[in-house]
Amino acid sequence: MSLQPAREYDLIVLGASGYTGKLCAEHITRSLPTNLKWAVAGRSRTKLLAVVDELKVVNADRLQPGVENASLSSDDLDKLTEKTRVLINTIGPYYLYSTPIVEACAKNATHYLDVTGESPWTMEMIRKYHDMAKTNHAIIVPQIGIESAPSDLLAFSLVQLIRKEASVGTKEVITSLHQFKATPSGGTLATVMGLMDSYSLKDIGAANNGTWISSPVLRTKPKTSSSAMQTLLGVRSVNGLGTLVNSPTAGPNIFTVQRSWGLLDGGKLYGLNFTYKEYLGVRNRIVGILLHIAFAFGALALALPPFRWLAKKFLYAPGQGATREATSKEVLEYRAVATADEERSRPRRAFGRLRWDGPVYYFTGVCLAEAAMVILKDDELVKRLDGGLLTPATLGQAFIDRMKSAGITFEVEMMSDT
Repeated sequence: MSLQPAREYDLIVLGASGYTGKLCAEHITRSLPTNLKWAVAGRSRTKLLAVVDELKVVNADRLQPGVENASLSSDDLDKLTEKTRVLINTIGPYYLYSTPIVEACAKNATHYLDVTGESPWTMEMIRKYHDMAKTNHAIIVPQIGIESAPSDLLAFSLVQLIRKEASVGTKEVITSLHQFKATPSGGTLATVMGLMDSYSLKDIGAANNGTWISSPVLRTKPKTSSSAMQTLLGVRSVNGLGTLVNSPTAGPNIFTVQRSWGLLDGGKLYGLNFTYKEYLGVRNRIVGILLHIAFAFGALALALPPFRWLAKKFLYAPGQGATREATSKEVLEYRAVATADEERSRPRRAFGRLRWDGPVYYFTGVCLAEAAMVILKDDELVKRLDGGLLTPATLGQAFIDRMKSAGITFEVEMMSDT
């Protein structure tokens, strides 16, 4: 039985006529229970009805979604969030549009999911609404798409495996974006540009440089063991992962894993000495050094307003993205190695891999829909979490199992180092 009052819908997809929203609605239509009570929502009824017509072609035999018109006014959002148990929000850039949506969900005891990668905005939401969501038992999980579900779930699973096999905490998890073949949507690209206009470099840095600012448990940034040459060139090698280079996409994932560390048993599950690092996998050191230089110049260019203005002229518009045909051969694969926190000459290690073959933004839609089902079906988990600004890992093994059933490859195992 649900812990919430009876509501008209189990879930609502807000922004369903946008690129990611459509893909999420498609997965719901294809794969979620046919008796699910759900709706699509947004500002344009005409666009929403067009989405419903497209969904009928996908699966004409299931209960079709309701259609809910809603602006981003407080009154509209209160009415919308009071109608549903879970709200899936796909309206980005989130820092521009979604603060009142999070507020409405936190206030009205409605569970919330989104796929932002905007960690400065997520930090702002934690500060403003974590306590309100906790008081009202509303589970709020941002960054549950490409950013940062794969990284967070791999780290969580490896920590669990080392606890089971070695009965100790984890000293370090190193993750590699091993393979990524995809075309960014217009919303993603616009967000990257817009964040630089809306947040100070100090705020962006604090949320993306591994400062542990996201953790509810106070912790200072541990000293790194990186050599001066590694810092300069941005390249390192890790047994089991190969050659790695500093990744420009790692920041939001580090932010999320560090919050999971603090949320799950106050850091005791992961271990009090736990650290997390994330890189991009490359073929060799030369490629890594060249990429590191390119990333550095790219970051410098993004810091310049004239460059951002020019770049915006060549992007997909928000709500647009590549065609299904163009994305059919996309691939996403993360690999990770965890090291046990133990006094041995060669501490035990574990290896993890997450892979998705197919449209990467469809993967994001799968994350949203399957996370919603975990919340809707697992009352014990909902009761235990008891609300607040949470992370993908807090949804636990139930979320991983649903993702595996939906088509991802997810595996962890102890390594036999010699």
